[in-house]
Amino acid sequence: MDIKIDKILYATDLSKNSAYAFRYAVDCAEKNHAKIIILHVREDFSATTKMLMTSYLNEEQIKKLHAESEDYTHERIKKRLKVLCEKELKSEIELTDMIEGIKVKEGFPAEIILQSADELDVDLIIMGTNSKGFIENTFLGSTAKRVLRRTHKPIFIVPIPRGEIDISVPE
Repeated sequence: MDIKIDKILYATDLSKNSAYAFRYAVDCAEKNHAKIIILHVREDFSATTKMLMTSYLNEEQIKKLHAESEDYTHERIKKRLKVLCEKELKSEIELTDMIEGIKVKEGFPAEIILQSADELDVDLIIMGTNSKGFIENTFLGSTAKRVLRRTHKPIFIVPIPRGEIDISVPE
């Protein structure tokens, strides 16, 4: 039985070293002639923050802030892609052909990643994970762990190295 990978969901937190996991997504896409969809999930505001926002801003202003934030995140991702192309591929054309889309969503990251994987009908999920130590992982868990436990799709979790690496993207 041949396993066909046509579409890859690369979930990123946009951390400094998240480009490390993106390297794996690009490699996998090249080998399988697949497309990559980049997903960044912004955590939803806490109830207290939402209450404060609604007491100082009207609904239109809040929508404008969300739209500006989404635009900023899209631009940040595009800037990172350009830097990665310069460092990794030496050509932006090859990479832009591989990118099917960039999605920026708001909510609980694990939930949104799982929903997006189903909605976009991807064949593989690739994401990085930061090692936070025994206590944090035991009691809090990580987004990668939560996705891994609940997905029915193949998932490739890349441990992100600490400190500067050769493809770290400056903030």
